[in-house]
Amino acid sequence: MSTTSLAAQTFVALNWLLACACLWHAVAALRGMATLPDLTLMEAAALPLLSGGDGPDLTVVVPACNEEKSIEATLRSLLGSAGLRLEVIAVNDRSTDRTGQRMDEVAAEAAASGGVHCLRVIHIRELPTGWLGKPHAMALGAQQARAPWILFTDGDVIFRPEALELALRHVEGAKADHVVLVPTLILKTVAETAMLAAMNYLGGWTVRLWKVADPRARDFIGVGGFNLIRREVYERLGGFEGLRMEVLDDMRLGWLVKRGGYQQQVAVGPGLVRIRWLQGALGVIRLAEKNGFAALRYRVGLTLLACLVLAALIVLPLLAIAAGGLALGAGLLTYGSVAMAYWANRKVTAASPWLAVLFAPAAGVVLYAGLRSMLLALVRRGVDWRGTRYQLDELRRHAGRGW
Repeated sequence: MSTTSLAAQTFVALNWLLACACLWHAVAALRGMATLPDLTLMEAAALPLLSGGDGPDLTVVVPACNEEKSIEATLRSLLGSAGLRLEVIAVNDRSTDRTGQRMDEVAAEAAASGGVHCLRVIHIRELPTGWLGKPHAMALGAQQARAPWILFTDGDVIFRPEALELALRHVEGAKADHVVLVPTLILKTVAETAMLAAMNYLGGWTVRLWKVADPRARDFIGVGGFNLIRREVYERLGGFEGLRMEVLDDMRLGWLVKRGGYQQQVAVGPGLVRIRWLQGALGVIRLAEKNGFAALRYRVGLTLLACLVLAALIVLPLLAIAAGGLALGAGLLTYGSVAMAYWANRKVTAASPWLAVLFAPAAGVVLYAGLRSMLLALVRRGVDWRGTRYQLDELRRHAGRGW
């Protein structure tokens, strides 16, 4: 057998192996995603009532740094929540704009209105040594929490009035300790939707949302826009004091919950919680600058391996389609499987399966963003976040190796 013939057969075999793996993943996603609870489809009468008491039902901690354009809308949406009593703790983390002023104005209005919810504001002037800004802000907010449940969210999230009541009644009925309600992203262009669909698809290979509730599975989740956790579980895990130098604080909290043997769950609810997270199709490059290298625990070898695998996923199906013959079917099957997975994830991304035709360029942006994140961190010897540079050696020392 000639070298050329052997290479061609190897190429075809690799493409069919990839196609079968993608088909398996798509079928699993179609079956699994359908099992996630959808809070928008639940009858309120079928959910357990919230336990009574004199204090708030839920404490919401909202850290914000230079979020003057969005923080007011976030706080007003929280104060407009119905069906429960909220304690909202807004934490102004060293903002240099009018974020703190906006918080104080909304708090004064809330106090004057005499409603069932209360809003308190904490102003942080300096960051203590050995802390990242956001974990420090959330730790301070959680220290003042009085409710049995704490929701950690962000300063650019919008809540529908019924969202928190549905989530809290659901989590109590499910007897879970930590629940993520997947936010609905506010998308303005087809390109943004294509990027979200590709990122969601790629993330699904490592975190199967339908397996998060399975205590035997390794899958876990944490989302900065909606991390709802029992206060006693949060305290048992050491809170954010134990995550002082963690860039991916939301995911790491979810990892601690799962590793600790507590019950974790994911729910969907299109439109209940909304966020403008992806600013433009290339916004993922800015997002990954902080998170990309951190997701792989600052390990160069693992990052390069992940990029190599992603490059193969991008290039091989395209080459197979261009080559024709036996490889053509494998390439088409791979793209058909991506489209099936897009359909399975539609309640999370609102993406059409037809956007699978844009998978290669979208995944290429993700690949570039990941490599750039690593290179910037290595060149700078640190990670820049909200105007502060955190040293790479210190981040690595606190990161740990496990996920």
